Amino acid sequence: MRKIDEVYRAALKLQEVNPLGVSAMEVAKMIKLDRSNVSRYLNTLYKDNKLMKIDGRPVLYKPISFQSLNEDIKEYNLNSLDKLAGAKQSLSVPIEKAKAAIIYPPKGLHSLILGSTGVGKSLFAEQMYEYAKEINILSPDSPFIRFNCADYADNPNLLTSQIFGVKKGAYTGADRDKEGLLKQANKGILFLDEVHRLSPQGQEMLFTYIDKGFYRPLGETENLTYVDVRIIAATTENPSSYLLQTFSRRIPMVISLPDLSERTLSERYSLVETFVKEESHRIGKSIYINKNSIISFLLYNCSNNIGQLKSDIQLACAKAFLNYKANDQKYLVINQRDLPNHVRKGMLHIKEYRKEIDELLNSAEDILKYSKDDEPFLQLVHEEEIIGEDFYSIIEEKIDSLKVLGMEDNDINEILNLDIESHFEKYIGEISKRFRKDEIQNIVDNQILDITEEILMLGKTNLNRDFDEKIYFGLALHLERSIERIKKGDKIYNPKLNFIRINYEDEFLFAMKIAKLIDNRFSIEIPVDEIGYLSMFFTKESSQVQKEKIPQIGIIVAMHGRSTASSMAEVVNDLIGIEYIVPIDMPLSMKPESIYNIVKEKVKDIDKGYGVILMVDMGSLTNFGAMISEETGINIGTIDMVSTLSVLEVARKAMMNYEINEIIHSIYSGPSIHNMKVDKKGKKNIILTACYTGDGSAKIIGNIINKRIQNKNIEVKYINIVDERNLKDRISEIKEDYNIWAIVSMIDCNIESIPFISALELFNKDGENILDKIIQYGEICDKISDSMEENLININGKKVLDHTRNIIIRAEKELKLEIPCEVKIGLTLHICSLIDNLVSRGNSKKFPELVDFMNNNMEDINIVRKLFKDIEEEYKVKLRDDDIAFIVKSLKGNQILCNTVQ
Repeated sequence: MRKIDEVYRAALKLQEVNPLGVSAMEVAKMIKLDRSNVSRYLNTLYKDNKLMKIDGRPVLYKPISFQSLNEDIKEYNLNSLDKLAGAKQSLSVPIEKAKAAIIYPPKGLHSLILGSTGVGKSLFAEQMYEYAKEINILSPDSPFIRFNCADYADNPNLLTSQIFGVKKGAYTGADRDKEGLLKQANKGILFLDEVHRLSPQGQEMLFTYIDKGFYRPLGETENLTYVDVRIIAATTENPSSYLLQTFSRRIPMVISLPDLSERTLSERYSLVETFVKEESHRIGKSIYINKNSIISFLLYNCSNNIGQLKSDIQLACAKAFLNYKANDQKYLVINQRDLPNHVRKGMLHIKEYRKEIDELLNSAEDILKYSKDDEPFLQLVHEEEIIGEDFYSIIEEKIDSLKVLGMEDNDINEILNLDIESHFEKYIGEISKRFRKDEIQNIVDNQILDITEEILMLGKTNLNRDFDEKIYFGLALHLERSIERIKKGDKIYNPKLNFIRINYEDEFLFAMKIAKLIDNRFSIEIPVDEIGYLSMFFTKESSQVQKEKIPQIGIIVAMHGRSTASSMAEVVNDLIGIEYIVPIDMPLSMKPESIYNIVKEKVKDIDKGYGVILMVDMGSLTNFGAMISEETGINIGTIDMVSTLSVLEVARKAMMNYEINEIIHSIYSGPSIHNMKVDKKGKKNIILTACYTGDGSAKIIGNIINKRIQNKNIEVKYINIVDERNLKDRISEIKEDYNIWAIVSMIDCNIESIPFISALELFNKDGENILDKIIQYGEICDKISDSMEENLININGKKVLDHTRNIIIRAEKELKLEIPCEVKIGLTLHICSLIDNLVSRGNSKKFPELVDFMNNNMEDINIVRKLFKDIEEEYKVKLRDDDIAFIVKSLKGNQILCNTVQ
């Protein structure tokens, strides 16, 4: 059930005990949804004429025609007629007439539908037929026969025979008996379009059937044919001019359908929405359409009514589909260039209809999505919607929207990184306000509540931290959703994984351990991205709702138009998660002097001493920055030709504490944010066995290994050893095509970048354990490689992951340690992120009491430093003493920590 349906049902139930009306808070409490979301749904129901609104404190809502709960719920589960666009507006009277015609005893009323070409007469007749089946007036298999009388208007005899049938010899060419459409429609409906093209003789025959219930096929003089058929006729003409009075009098129900120009913009929008979704279903792909194209469809002169609107939308979809296929694009997007020229002209009427458009699309983003399966989304999810809704879907929707806007993966990751922490803080804070411990048992499975309590007890021991009910509620609800998602096979993506891993190292390590506990309890396998989300529940900040951190540099977007800047700022603020961008709209009627003073005062208001970036579109606005700077002394950078993408880019860099000059320079001279990544094919994983010939002990060792790795995604390859130099060269060649997890040989093949296992070790139990651990570690690294590729900004994620894995295996061996797999994975992510950060000249954390630690662990530090020699040369970086100390501490210390969690 949709959320809006739940809200409506709740309002109806509450109405029984609150006859004066119900508030958003009462509904929210009843169905446990966020109040602001409920308020939005109630306003939608008000606009749809399902509820009336009573102003006051608080605002109250009442069903417009409250009779009984069951009746209203049945009414809101819309029937076919009520699903028509404008059912509660311009089509309300036609629909009431249609319903009356269908249910009128004993067998309903024959109907005549009037309307211009393309108003939807055929569709309306079909919906009458569907409605008759839904209320059991007609059986589910009853026929619906459609016939356009205009197709045979030039041959009256043939036209009449099509409807009534013909007796052999009735006219020249009638060489056999033929059953008519009236007979075929028995127990159902016959829809006669353009009925005014029926000859007077044909109208008289139809009048006879309507009046008496029988007819004679053309040429039949003896036998009568009885059928039970409801007639729905349609015409574009004035009935009194073209239809016989005797015929017109026998059609008691006349239904007039309005032209498209007589219908509201919201009705036309519903039609646009319906037709785009139909095309999405036809091609089996989601269709994206920019907001201006929607406005064009709403405002252009559509002289041939709904039929033309549908064909114009189909044409635009076809053009967009061709572009999508020809250019191998990731998304099917309809832009202005895909619209027929007469449709594009609709934008010329925007000034005349600005108020209606703003009301209709006030929350719409720049790109709208329509799917054959999903409801279209008209806005990016507000921050509060992350509470009570599917957290993962919200992340995916944001990613989806940004990709359609043309943003590169790295930029998307950084933008989403900005607000996930604040979302978690709000999530936990809001959850605690809405639930008591006894209430959450009605929502979350007891098994999940049990493991939540167990996890928090472990967290107290391992992290030396107390967790209150806020964390209990938030974690329990999160686990309920995440476990269900993992069982369904839905992907989980965490764009802030590396940030979490570096900044919340202890919490991430603990989350890895409890993930193993959850895996065993629920027979699932938690992905590393989800482990990142779990980590956030155990941070010191998780129990405190912090204030949003606004960057020091101010950003103003000033643009011509009544709401252009406001719409753009709303999209960007939703994406970055805070109200940061300040919009200033400049109607074309406003004098430049007036807008100058407004901008100047806003600059003075938001400046915190670090300056302001003024983003403008054109004209006099481009000169405001320099003038205001000279007048006020405030440092102002100006960026013209502004777009949603450029505002996003500026906001992202400002929130990363870039200076004004750096931001301006990056926008005008930096790399395009439209560059797309090219995915490389994954390499196969192999274990090398070596001997002098490549055909002796290498094959024997390989056979032993193959028995241990059955059904694994690993191959064994054999090589011969001629000399050490030749071996290194050959290993380098093999690494171009394969991921080498280990070398196993009777001969010492100690290649620095690859783990080595002596064949003698392999023949005893300890050797087998070493190999098993290398394989287990390698398999997990395989699973997180895609995530590393997506999250690392400056280097190839899969390549550095391979380097790091080999370093850790060698460190484990040379330091004579046995490190748990989850610790190795955590350390792997840390090292990969560290190298990525060093490549971009980023800073790393300082190690506390570094000198003492190094004096006590100098031998181990030298071993680890030597292991990093290759990776430092590869990426032209240098690990500091602090970095090496952190790694040594993790290697030597985490084994003890692991033993505390079972």
